[in-house]
Amino acid sequence: MPESTEAPVDADSDALRTLLRHQASTVTVVTAPGAPAVGFTATSFTSVSLAPPIVSFCLNLGSSSWPAVARARHVAVHLLAHHQQELARTFATSGVDRFAGPTRWRTGPEGVPILDDTLAWLLCRVVDRVTVGDHAVVLAEPEVLRHAEVGSPLLYHRGRYAGLAADQTATVRRPAA
Repeated sequence: MPESTEAPVDADSDALRTLLRHQASTVTVVTAPGAPAVGFTATSFTSVSLAPPIVSFCLNLGSSSWPAVARARHVAVHLLAHHQQELARTFATSGVDRFAGPTRWRTGPEGVPILDDTLAWLLCRVVDRVTVGDHAVVLAEPEVLRHAEVGSPLLYHRGRYAGLAADQTATVRRPAA
């Protein structure tokens, strides 16, 4: 493993942002009902607990999506497939109608927008919102989910979208005994 030759630096927000660019994250889009519905791209989605099942994502309190998410009883988290980079960009762009064409979606359970053709989606009931600094950590319990049997996730690494190398997605087979 390579060892850094640089001296340690204070962990301010710029240094932390630079360090976190080294962590690959799955790209998700979170949607919530409203008038109008909202959605945003997030790389902070994670599993918190399996018993009971709880997931989380983070959202900046200054985001245009925050007021609707702050009121929402249900949200959907969509795990994007590698080919959905443009969808990720759309939901990361401020000031556009994220649900206009070419975005394909439908109204799902609890009135939550469900995006078409994602690698997976989870309809979740929001159980808590915890304000930490300039973000809210949203904790939610999955109620319904759907996932594709094939496909590769869209990743975000070093400020750009990426995917898995082809040989990493292949099934590893043990040699015959």
